[in-house]
Amino acid sequence: MRCRTRWHFSGLLAIGLLFHPGLAIAGQVAVAVAANFTDTTRTLADRFKAATGHQVTASFGSTGKLYAQIRHGAPFDVFMAADMRRPALLESDGTGVAGTRFTYARGKLVLWSPRPAAFTSPMTYLEEQSFARLAIANPKTAPYGLAARQVLEHLELWAALQSKLVRGDSIAQAFQFIASGNTEAGLVALAQVNAWPEADGTLWAIPQAYYEPINQQAILLRRGADSTAARDWLDFLRSPEALNIIQGYGYDTAD
Repeated sequence: MRCRTRWHFSGLLAIGLLFHPGLAIAGQVAVAVAANFTDTTRTLADRFKAATGHQVTASFGSTGKLYAQIRHGAPFDVFMAADMRRPALLESDGTGVAGTRFTYARGKLVLWSPRPAAFTSPMTYLEEQSFARLAIANPKTAPYGLAARQVLEHLELWAALQSKLVRGDSIAQAFQFIASGNTEAGLVALAQVNAWPEADGTLWAIPQAYYEPINQQAILLRRGADSTAARDWLDFLRSPEALNIIQGYGYDTAD
């Protein structure tokens, strides 16, 4: 009789846990995230966990390198790229789940120097090469690097600046080159400057006409197709709360 009572209690406990919000549904989602979205993701993940109980494990890097890792079987549930092309490729080859791809943010590129009054005319600053080194992300692997190249090509300065360009593997590394003082200035994401507590200095918001729109897309990966946490994360990214956070960091969002 005593043994039966213990079993009955443990059974009730299991049922209680099953229906307790925040315990039964809590899960984990592994997300590969473009480096420019690092600080924004951390804020979003905290809000997401508070709302759902789900834990977000994020890995940050250049979109090109993360894409290559996913193609080689890296265990991610969701890919948040800094472009449209690579999520589309994953959708077309079946690595991404069809119909789950969407634009979660539109990035903005800026010319930034941590030095106050580093320039008054950004065009003159670039044309006269009033710096020893200029940081950008690698155009081959990072969409923000490609945008930086497009800007410099638009200004007809790409060839002239080759000897002074310092390329980071990701936009995060390019930003670090500037923040650490290894380069005087660089072309980085507005969100990075907004997120850095000491980011005063001099900034030029580069006109959108100088580079192709940086439409950053997310997609559910095949590994996460049956994950409630992964699907909830993608839904959360489109929620009013998440959109307000994303915009607050300096991104545009879909209409």
